[in-house]
Amino acid sequence: MARTGTTAVLAVLPDAAPLLELAAGVDAHAVRPGVPAHAALLYPWLAADEVGAPELHRLRAVLPTGPLSVRLSTVERSGGFVGVPVPGLNGVAAAVRSAFPARVPYGGRFGPNPPVHVTVALDADPAAAADIADRAAAALPITAAISTLHVVALTPEGWRSLAELPLDG
Repeated sequence: MARTGTTAVLAVLPDAAPLLELAAGVDAHAVRPGVPAHAALLYPWLAADEVGAPELHRLRAVLPTGPLSVRLSTVERSGGFVGVPVPGLNGVAAAVRSAFPARVPYGGRFGPNPPVHVTVALDADPAAAADIADRAAAALPITAAISTLHVVALTPEGWRSLAELPLDG
């Protein structure tokens, strides 16, 4: 469970929101309320009080110049987890992670460079997860445009934006 003050670097994917909606329709507890469809490039990142102009400059320096188009086309499921890989963001995630090598994605639970994905369902009952995976697969493919990355921080009231990083070159 994330602690207050935790930050993340995200690509928000509104085009993938229907996947979360269908998951919530099967099991409302499998979707985190108030968290939009997104792909984490680096989570956790820094403590919120460590994010300042130098860190944002270092982050911006490794971002692509210009909008990205990504394709969501497959579903992965493991137990109560359902995710959709976003291979088009793996290179961006690798660049972000290399700029902050002391920050290991997901605390190292999935290795040093886990593939980027959209979490569709988490901690679902396995039968519900299977249903969600089937429904998500039927809703694919989705092509999404990304023109801005986001730095967010967890507060007692939920996630809030710290910075928006346009990919405008």
